[in-house]
Amino acid sequence: MKRVILVFVVLITLGFGVGGALAGDYVIGEGDGLDIAVWGAKELNVSVRVRPDGKITIPGLGDVVASGFTPAKLQVDLAQRLKELVKNPIVTVTVREITNSKVYIFGGGVQSGVFDLNRRTTLLQLLCSIGNVAAGDGKGGGSVAAGGAKVADYHRAYVLRNGKKIKEDFYNLFIKGDTAEDFVIETNDAIFIPQALEKNVYVLGAVNTPRFIEYREGMTVMEAILEAGGFTKFAKQNDTVIHRRENDKDVLLEVKAKDLVNDGDLSQNIKLKPGDYVIVKEGMF
Repeated sequence: MKRVILVFVVLITLGFGVGGALAGDYVIGEGDGLDIAVWGAKELNVSVRVRPDGKITIPGLGDVVASGFTPAKLQVDLAQRLKELVKNPIVTVTVREITNSKVYIFGGGVQSGVFDLNRRTTLLQLLCSIGNVAAGDGKGGGSVAAGGAKVADYHRAYVLRNGKKIKEDFYNLFIKGDTAEDFVIETNDAIFIPQALEKNVYVLGAVNTPRFIEYREGMTVMEAILEAGGFTKFAKQNDTVIHRRENDKDVLLEVKAKDLVNDGDLSQNIKLKPGDYVIVKEGMF
């Protein structure tokens, strides 16, 4: 019966660490605080902090490497070492304080910082914890940045792990709610979220209210013109031009808007891109 109770105690210790993290999965690192207990040998019980060299000091054993072990594996290692001092040693390792498990968030679309990963955390949970960020779509779309919030480009965002990109484009996950793309973040992951630099289209010339309009995915040239108040009575509708910057080159796209309006020629209703300038030329006749 006593043996069963001891095993139960060990399992409880293995199962849970700081903040609800699964201690059996957590990898110990420099700076972490550990409680080491040896059943029936109180003189060997210690509370230690992992030094920058990755080692801890155990009575009777001296310096022992702890960094890189999970608590469960460190228990096995210490139990093996303590056999010279204690008969059938039962060792428990509890992570008292996590300081080693961190995630790094950076990029112009978010306030850069270090996130303490003291529990199992997915990418979606991490993104939800970042405040003061408006969602852009990476193609110029997204919310207006209210109250100083930055506009993040989730299409160009990515996760770095061990120097390699393991996940690119957070848009479907964070904006469209495709949770199938979610995954667990690991210690030392780096999340890059750039800023959406251009999110407007500009409608100028013979329209009633020349203005810039916040781009929306799928926006067409006629939608932009209507949002700018429609054509003036002097507009040469078939002399509408889209100025676009593409691959560092200026591109001109001619739009016969009169044919679109009068004849229903939908081929003229070109989809816009962020940064486009729609210019409606003016004429007396």
